[in-house]
Amino acid sequence: MQRREFISALASAALPGSWNAGETAHILPTANDRRMLIKASFRVKQKSTWLKVGSRLVAGKQTDKDGRFWAYDADQLQPARPYELQLLNAAKKQLCDPWTLKTLPDPSDRPASFRLLVYTCAGGDERLISRNGGNKGYLTNAQRGALLDRALSFQPDAVIANGDHIYWDLRQSTFPKKYTPEVVAKIGQFVRDQPVLGTPNEEVLQHVGDQQIASLYGTRMRGLPVFFLQDDHDYFENDDADEQMVTYPPDHFMLQLARATRRMYYPEFLPDANRPLGLPGAAAADTPIGTAESFGTLRFGRLSEVLLYDCRRYLTLAGQNAVVVPREVESWITRRITDESVTHTVQLPSQPPGWSAGKWGDWYPDILAADGTLTIQKPKPYWQEGWALQHDRLMKAASDQRTKVPMFVSGDMHSIAEGRILKTGKLDLRQNAPVSIIPGPIGTGTSWPSAARGVRAVPPHHIEMEEKLPCLEENGFTLLEFTSASITAKYFRWRPSAGDASIASLAPFLTSQFARPS
Repeated sequence: MQRREFISALASAALPGSWNAGETAHILPTANDRRMLIKASFRVKQKSTWLKVGSRLVAGKQTDKDGRFWAYDADQLQPARPYELQLLNAAKKQLCDPWTLKTLPDPSDRPASFRLLVYTCAGGDERLISRNGGNKGYLTNAQRGALLDRALSFQPDAVIANGDHIYWDLRQSTFPKKYTPEVVAKIGQFVRDQPVLGTPNEEVLQHVGDQQIASLYGTRMRGLPVFFLQDDHDYFENDDADEQMVTYPPDHFMLQLARATRRMYYPEFLPDANRPLGLPGAAAADTPIGTAESFGTLRFGRLSEVLLYDCRRYLTLAGQNAVVVPREVESWITRRITDESVTHTVQLPSQPPGWSAGKWGDWYPDILAADGTLTIQKPKPYWQEGWALQHDRLMKAASDQRTKVPMFVSGDMHSIAEGRILKTGKLDLRQNAPVSIIPGPIGTGTSWPSAARGVRAVPPHHIEMEEKLPCLEENGFTLLEFTSASITAKYFRWRPSAGDASIASLAPFLTSQFARPS
């Protein structure tokens, strides 16, 4: 069975009543060419669980204190091969129907094509929607699920969810105002001087994550490798800095919340031969062997390599020497860009290059002026010059590789956008201008940059940009289609005023093709 055929069969199997999830609350798997890592949760506690991979049994590893959350690590698999999977309880009885997941191609293979689904900002507690109707907080999980189902109907080979899977900001943002006493009473409150795991904090985290992650995804993505990258809200704070506090890099409790969320709900990044095992956030003793939390690789044969990097966890505040990602990560990115054995190398940072809404955590020094425009005429408090310097180095490295499309696909900005960066700082990049894409949010109600800050995200003064699609503040997603000759981006958009029924027939409103440089 061909890849497209068996994913089509999965789509049919996902119809209501046709695939029995049984006791399973959610399944989110990932894969490389020889290994699968699956995170799952169950509606009732389990003493032990198993994953059956073909005829082989893999013991589950409990990832919470009560036995609802489990991880399954299956290795020594064959590349580009579909495997039938089955979750079993302690008595080896089925916990749900079987399903199929396929490993990715061997890194030396030359697949003809690769289709990738990318989106951002899928989090948000639907209980915060205005009681007066409308989408005042976030889209409902039903609306978000419909958008995901429409995206999956195009049969992608893999999925990247770029950041902000959780919105439950604790101190710097609007926690006391946004979350009503009724909601807080149901969910509970964190105690910062206690561990996250193994204490009542764990139950609070599960109340948040079950609503915003498990209830949204359920089992709809069980048959696809998924790659979840974390951004600022996944550390339970917005990227802000003022006299009260500077939120990033994350403090100890923020870091433990982010790590515990990944531990229970979505898989770590599997190892890649060309990504050092010792990068920050990798090879932790409490994670599956060789996996990483902050910096990942999606390798699809020799056709495509996507480099995923978290721009929040290791951000530094060191003036000209400050970085958004550690220097050793920057070196890894640069080495991969220059490897011509891979046809396409795409950078996927959590923080968007090319646009700014004047936020503190941007790559750029622009700040919002009183007239509602961005300015560099006054300093942005707590912003670090080194961030822009690292941005320029990454842009130059991508532009200098003249056999590849220098593409960045990011998250965070609650927009859909496309542009080419012609100049950054003093660097002229026109000979191979980097493409920057914001793929679209899945869950936004009214939390647009313009609603929060009074300005739509625009190109900052630091760069010169040719915008094909200025930031469009609507929900949506992007499909990237790779062939040996080009990358094609197909953009989808949706607004609640179009009606929920319209989601099922969404079609691309814009298609862009980027040919490899000759």
